[in-house]
Formats: sequence, structure tokens, C-alpha cells
Amino acid sequence: MAGTVEPRLTELGLELPDAAAPAANYVPYTVSGNLVFISGQITVLNGELQYLGRLGANLGVDDGYQAARLCGLNLIAQLRAACGGDLDRVKQVVRLGGFVNSMPEFTDQPKVINGASDLMVEVFGEPAGQHARFAVSAPSLPLGVSVEVDGTFEIS
Repeated sequence: MAGTVEPRLTELGLELPDAAAPAANYVPYTVSGNLVFISGQITVLNGELQYLGRLGANLGVDDGYQAARLCGLNLIAQLRAACGGDLDRVKQVVRLGGFVNSMPEFTDQPKVINGASDLMVEVFGEPAGQHARFAVSAPSLPLGVSVEVDGTFEIS
């Protein structure tokens, strides 16, 4: 059924940011056959870094959840670019990888990355939005952001 994802974004009150340019020597995504591999997306909105810091220090689980959700929106923006603007080509969210800039004693990385996972299910529905995933701690992340998420998606 064509034309379902963009209306769902509108219904959810979500506006995708522009797909960000890479910050170093890499491409934002690679398409190989029917798979799209999207480079790690950070917490940038309208060119401004958001959610800077470490979980368990200056940020809590709710902040991290929102940070991961923003990373998810940036993933979907890159995915839309990879699909030539047509998100209805997405057949499956295959895997998300979540990195959480956190203190050694912080152990709620899965709750943080749920921000991105929940978004994928909201946007693409079940079962297409359900995916494999990892959520790990990192001692620091680029530019001091709190969360980075990458993803693999199947398209038609």
C-alpha cells in the first residue's frame, strides 16, 4: 500500500530533519542490493548539537531516551535520502546499533536505545519496524554527544 509512511509521520507529529552531511571521510549510507547501511547518527537537530554529556553524570535515562529518538529521526532522514524520497520502499528495519556515552556504573543502555527502537515501530509498524539491536556503553562519543545510533534496513 503506497503512501503510508509519510502520513504516519504527520499523524505522529514528526518532522524529519534534512539528512546531515558526513562529518569526516565516510558516506552517510551505502546501498548494497536491497540493504541500506546507515552510518552512525548523532544528536544533531537543525545543525545544532543536542543532549551533550554522559548518562549517569549530567543526563538521565529520559534525556538519553529522547537523544536516541533524535538519532532515530536522523536515521530515517538518511533512509529517505537512500530511498530517493520514498520511505514506502522500506520493507524491514533489520538492525540498530546503539552507543551510549555513559558512566561506568550506568547500566540502563537498553532503556536509552529504546528511544530509537520505539520510534522505528511507531513509524514503520509491526513487524517491519521490529529489529535486532545492540545497546552498549562508550566512554565518549564524537563531539561530546550522549548517544549515537546506526542502522541496517531492507528496501524494495
